[in-house]
Amino acid sequence: MERDQKSWLNSPLIHISEDEVNPKDGRLVDDNNFSRKLIAEEVKKQLWLAGPLISVSFLQYCLQMISIMFVGHLGELPLSGASMAVSFTSVTGFTVLMGMASALDTFCGQSYGAKQYHMLGIYMQRAMFVLSLVSIPLAVIWANTGEILKLLGQDAQISAEAGKYAKCLIPCLFAHGLVQCLNRFLQTQNIVFPMMMSSGIAALLHIALCWVMIFKAGLETRGAALANSISYWINALILMLYVKFSSSCSESWTGFSAQAFHNFSYFLKLAIPSTVMVCLELWSFEMVVLLSGLLPNPKLETSVLSISLNTDLTVWMIPMGLSAAASTRVSNELGAGRPAGAKLAACLVMTIAVFEGLLLGTVLILIRNVWGYAYSNEQEVVKYVADIVPIIAVSTFFDGLQCVLSGNS
Repeated sequence: MERDQKSWLNSPLIHISEDEVNPKDGRLVDDNNFSRKLIAEEVKKQLWLAGPLISVSFLQYCLQMISIMFVGHLGELPLSGASMAVSFTSVTGFTVLMGMASALDTFCGQSYGAKQYHMLGIYMQRAMFVLSLVSIPLAVIWANTGEILKLLGQDAQISAEAGKYAKCLIPCLFAHGLVQCLNRFLQTQNIVFPMMMSSGIAALLHIALCWVMIFKAGLETRGAALANSISYWINALILMLYVKFSSSCSESWTGFSAQAFHNFSYFLKLAIPSTVMVCLELWSFEMVVLLSGLLPNPKLETSVLSISLNTDLTVWMIPMGLSAAASTRVSNELGAGRPAGAKLAACLVMTIAVFEGLLLGTVLILIRNVWGYAYSNEQEVVKYVADIVPIIAVSTFFDGLQCVLSGNS
């Protein structure tokens, strides 16, 4: 029995010093007496936190992914153009607004912890106003996407297709900023299931919208972008209605306030560094797609690298959710004065991340020969994707470990 209780401590992924272990029963020395049951409970807590966060991130990302899948069946050029547009708009818009909205994690989180619930609504209004203002110059950039890409040396046909797609995405930009603010507002209050519901409804409707607008209405590439914009606004409106009428937000949302239009510099002092951090992390992925347009066969290279990026980011949603759960559990244990419990939480989430990475990597390799068909009917594209998928599998494994480690730090 003693050997069984100590065996998990000898794992190369979990290192607990001997002074933290009770020599009589092999359990961690702490104000809590950690047993197998408590280890199982810790795993359950982490998965319960990570599940909704993974679902929300995945469902929201699905909107872009579904659009690209539909466009891919229109041909190689539309797929290349839409892929280029998605990368360009991500670099110049989506990640900027995501980074600025992440400042609410601190402002709303601190206010909620201090029980100053009314301040959450004020901070959210302030962020919405600032992000809406920032979206105006970003929209001007998007309106000139085709010309900008040509100036950067991209293929003229791909640039023209990307320009059409980006222009129809402009309404999506403003909705994206609102959704990011609403998500942070709810997340800091541990209200995650309404976020799942709204994201799920938007994703399901988006499939029908893409089919109608691309094939039935004959809008093709423009139809995919317009469907994206409509779906984002549906998500935003559902969340706004929930905040307005739900009793869960009665203390944190007390209506519009003039106080939200003060202290913008206070918000920007945290929002700007947060934006830089998020942008530097995500731009490295998107820049690969943009640079692929400079290769000898830009249509093929852009299409394949876009599919690879979509696959990588989709899989990355899982360790990102695990990272958020780990950060919460570790901070909870440290705040309660239980460092051994925090160490246990960190070690367990790393173990989960390793098994998750190995499982997903295996699945990707097994489906590599058919995965490309989800995006394109072109045999050349499908074969190229099959050759790259093993590299994606290795990349996502180590990227996932890095993501979880950052959540523990």
